[in-house]
Amino acid sequence: MTPQQFVSAPQPAHKIHEVTCTVAESPRPPSMAAADAARPAAPAGDSGRDHVVVFPLMAKGHMIPLLDLASALAARRGDGGLLRVTVVTTPGNLAFARRRLPARVGLVALPFPAHPELPPGVESTDGLPSHSLFPAFLRATALLREPFAAYLASLPAPPLAVVSDFFLGFTQRVASDAGVRRVTFHGMSAFALALCFSLARTPPPPPGSGVEDGAAPFRIPGFPGNLTITKDEVPHAVAMAADPDDPVTRFLSDEVRDWDYRSWGVLVNSFDALDGDYAAILESFYLPGARAWLVGPLFLLAAGEEQEDDDGDGDTEGCLPWLDERAAERPGSVVYVSFGTQVHVSTAQLDELAHGLVGSGHAFLWAVRTSDASWSPPVDAGPKGKIVRGWVPQRRVLAHPAVRGFLSHCGWNSVLESLAAGRPMLAWPVMAEQAANAKHVAGVLGAGVPAGVKAGSNAPPELVGRAQVAGKVRELMDSGEAGLRMRARAEHVGKAARAAAGEGGTSRLALRRLVDELQRSYDGGRLERDDDGTDSARGGREAIEPNE
Repeated sequence: MTPQQFVSAPQPAHKIHEVTCTVAESPRPPSMAAADAARPAAPAGDSGRDHVVVFPLMAKGHMIPLLDLASALAARRGDGGLLRVTVVTTPGNLAFARRRLPARVGLVALPFPAHPELPPGVESTDGLPSHSLFPAFLRATALLREPFAAYLASLPAPPLAVVSDFFLGFTQRVASDAGVRRVTFHGMSAFALALCFSLARTPPPPPGSGVEDGAAPFRIPGFPGNLTITKDEVPHAVAMAADPDDPVTRFLSDEVRDWDYRSWGVLVNSFDALDGDYAAILESFYLPGARAWLVGPLFLLAAGEEQEDDDGDGDTEGCLPWLDERAAERPGSVVYVSFGTQVHVSTAQLDELAHGLVGSGHAFLWAVRTSDASWSPPVDAGPKGKIVRGWVPQRRVLAHPAVRGFLSHCGWNSVLESLAAGRPMLAWPVMAEQAANAKHVAGVLGAGVPAGVKAGSNAPPELVGRAQVAGKVRELMDSGEAGLRMRARAEHVGKAARAAAGEGGTSRLALRRLVDELQRSYDGGRLERDDDGTDSARGGREAIEPNE
C-alpha cells in the first residue's frame, strides 16, 4: 500500500447532508435512488448489465489485486452469460496488465496526463525516482477524470458497475453522473480499514490522559474482543493524517474522502473467517445500505484463469532452483525477506539486516528493490544466503517447501500471500496501514512475531540493530513449542483462506452475490437478505478465533 492514505474517517451517515452542503464547488452526485433515474435505458439486447469496468491505481501493489478481480469476474456468469470485463489503465501499464489477464478481459488505455513535476514516461508509482513525487503522481491521476467520463459516454450502454481504487475519487463522480454504481477498493483488510477509520474518528488519548507512554495500551471503541493497541502501534497513515499540510493529506481531503464514502459498496480483498467480525464496523463509515464484500484472497479466486504467470514476470533471478536445493538439504529451513516494491529502507538498515540475517545462522532468500541497486551487502551471504534484485515470484516462493517464514513489511498483499501459504511472519511494518496488519497477524491471530519497530510515528524509523534482527529471525524459525504453535496458527489461517476461495467458499459466493445484487440494482431492485437472514455480502462461517 502507498503511505498516508487516511486523512480522517469518512463522516458518519447523519452528517452527510452537512458535508454536501458545505462543499459548494463540488457537484452533488445523484443518490442511490436517483442514480437509477439518471441512467439511460439500455437498448434491448445490449450487454451493459453484464459489463464491469475495473480501474486500478497505477501502482503494482494496487493493480495486482484488481487485475486478479478482473480475471475472477471474467469467469463468472451473469444473466446473459459470461461477464464482460474491461480494465482501464494507461499506455505505460498495458504490458504489465496484459501479462496478468486472460485474453477475454479487455483493456482500455487512457493517455497519462502530463504533470510538470513528473519525469516524462513515468506512469506508475514504482517508476518514481523519489517517493516525494507521490503527491504529484496523485494529482496527475486526478486529471484522468474527463478522459474516463468520455470513455463511459462512448459505451453503447452503461456498464453494470465501475470497480475502482479509492485513490481515484473522480471515478465516483463520473460514475454518479452516468448513473452507474461504483464499488470502491482500498486494497486493505476490513480489520485495518475499520481500525484506521475508527482511530481517525476517535484519535488516541491526548497528552495528560495517562497514556503518554507509547507502549501503554488503550482500547479501540466498537472493536470486538476488547482489542487494545499502543500509540507505537497506531498506523503511520493515521499519524500522518494529523498534519493538514501534508500534501497527500490535502489530496485525499480534496479529491477522495467525500466521494469514497458515497460508493455503492466496498470491495475487500479478504475472507469472512478472517475479517467478517470487522465488516460491519467498516460499513458504518459509508452511506446506509453500502456493504463490504469480502471476496479474497483474490489471487486464489483468479488462479488458473489463463494468466501468463501467477506472479507476472516469472523467476528471472533463479529463486526456485535455489530453493529446490535448500529443500533437498533441509525442508523448512529458509526465511524469505522482502519489503515490497514501494518501501524505502535506508542503507544503514540494509547493512544491519544483512549482518543480522547472516548472524542468525538460518538460510535466507532476500529480495532487494531494484531502486536499491547502488547498495552492496557489507557481508558475504555465504552458501546459506541468496540476495536478489528485481521481481520475485513471491507466491511460489512462499508456497515452496524450503520456506518456513517471511520477514515482511506487512503490506496487505504480502500478508495474504503468506497466510494463504500457511507461513508465519516476522512483522516489520514501515508505513501506511502496515502497523495494523502487523497487529492483526502477530497480536490477534498469533501467526507471526512482531519485529519490535515503531511504525506509528512521523519521525524517521529507528535503526534496528543486527543483534535484534538475528534474534527475531531465530524466534520466527524456532522449532520449539512456541514456534510450532505459531506455525499451526498460520496453517489454520491458510486452510481457511483456501476454503474461502474454493468451490462453495464464502469469498466465491460473495463474488457471485455481488454480481447478482449489482444486476438487481441495475434493474431497479434493492439489496436483499438471503433466505436464512444473513447478509448477502457474507455468509455463515467458522470464524478464526483470536490467539490466546
